[in-house]
Amino acid sequence: MKKVAVILAGSGVYDGSEINEAILTLLHIAKNGATYQCFAPDIEQLHTINHLTGEVMPDKRNVLTEAARIARGDIKSLIELDVTQFDALIVPGGFGAAKNLCDFAIKGAKANINQDVLNACKSFAKANKPAGYMCIAPTLIPFIYDNAALTIGNDVETAQALSTLGAKHIDCAVDGVVIDEPNKLVTTPAYMLAESILEADAGIAKLVSSVLSIN
Repeated sequence: MKKVAVILAGSGVYDGSEINEAILTLLHIAKNGATYQCFAPDIEQLHTINHLTGEVMPDKRNVLTEAARIARGDIKSLIELDVTQFDALIVPGGFGAAKNLCDFAIKGAKANINQDVLNACKSFAKANKPAGYMCIAPTLIPFIYDNAALTIGNDVETAQALSTLGAKHIDCAVDGVVIDEPNKLVTTPAYMLAESILEADAGIAKLVSSVLSIN
């Protein structure tokens, strides 16, 4: 039975992990006969967004504490992730991936990645183990892989910024995946394009099954 490490970035599309993407990821991992363990960095999130109004709130929240809401409390600090205990890695999207795991949402092509996130994700790349990134999470990939092929859908500005960082962007439909075979890397647009949970589910299902089918 394969075991998948899942890295979360908080709880909520505008300041953390996209909840539907995270839950669909966990569901499809289980449906494919694999198991998972969730992780998140134990850091303060960039800011807290009122998901009803879209306004910034004064609250200071912790990424790990917030991500624990999605994982029903079964989550560990990212620094505890031991690549030798897992067969694959999957990172759901949500703006937290581009605000908390890295600062692409703020700095674009001049972005930096959180060091613990870099260490964890690179450990899978160095071990030649498959990984999947969805929605805006592929903004992490240029820091982890050289010249990787990936997708965030078809947003021109984001694609150009990723190209500047050294990635090869490939336009992709909402229900498709881009597979970089040399790097054992799978990406899908999810809610970068999806207009319903069914559309998001189609690509996420393919991403999870593709990641788990790579040896």
